[in-house]
Amino acid sequence: MGDVQVVDVPVGPVWSHACHLDDLALPYALPEHATECLDLGPGWARTWTVTWKVGKSDVIVPVKDLSAGPAMVSVPVRRFSWRTGQRHRPGLECLVTTGRQHGFESLAERWLLLVLDFVGGFDEVLSQPFRLRFSSSEGKGSHIPDFLVLAAGASWLVDVRPGGLIGEEDEVRFAAAARVAAAAGWRYMVVTGWRRQVLAAIDALSVRRRPMADPLGLERQLLAAVGRRPWPFGDLVGQTQVEAVARTHAVRLLWLRRMAVDLALPFGDGSWVYPAGGLDG
Repeated sequence: MGDVQVVDVPVGPVWSHACHLDDLALPYALPEHATECLDLGPGWARTWTVTWKVGKSDVIVPVKDLSAGPAMVSVPVRRFSWRTGQRHRPGLECLVTTGRQHGFESLAERWLLLVLDFVGGFDEVLSQPFRLRFSSSEGKGSHIPDFLVLAAGASWLVDVRPGGLIGEEDEVRFAAAARVAAAAGWRYMVVTGWRRQVLAAIDALSVRRRPMADPLGLERQLLAAVGRRPWPFGDLVGQTQVEAVARTHAVRLLWLRRMAVDLALPFGDGSWVYPAGGLDG
């Protein structure tokens, strides 16, 4: 899966109908010394600034006013470029949730966008949202976070970096981003990888994420069957009138989180499918 880190973690099931970003991602624990390097003296939220790009103009606001910034009318502060021989793999990912394409600069960032489309619950995703300028014991620094995920509930500021590629300078930049996110009332995460099996399962479900017609009423039959009792996926689709077609609709219902599987286990015909909301997980 490209430059994505996937490891085992000793926790229980990950129910597809109820999981959130922080249930699926492997976050990075920022060391204390990174925060201690920051200049957080009196008035830091006035001297640290954030630069948004609106059209062709830069809009600079102090961190204390960040939450009132022009996020919804902004464009990425750094252009996405494609050239022969480049080591990273940028591109555009279309999210069903927003109905438009979003830029990414690596395969690891593309996976984050796909996971966000699955968990949903947000209003907008901004790629390369702003440039942060901050102060530390090393002098002036700057950082462009990878994504800002805006939601009516908890918004996320997110950086994506495989754990083995995070250096000391990155840690200071991430610590600065974490402080800024907290000042704006956002949550912050550095995504270093994903729980094992999660990406494979979400990728398999994503092939049916776009709207589908259901003239045979197969989704109703699937929901009725799983409402009576849990089934292995292969047996569940066998409860319908047209098993081959029902497979596609069963995958879509799982993507829509109207039925549930344990994403921590390999997905296939033997995967147990449960009614959404009928679990303790």
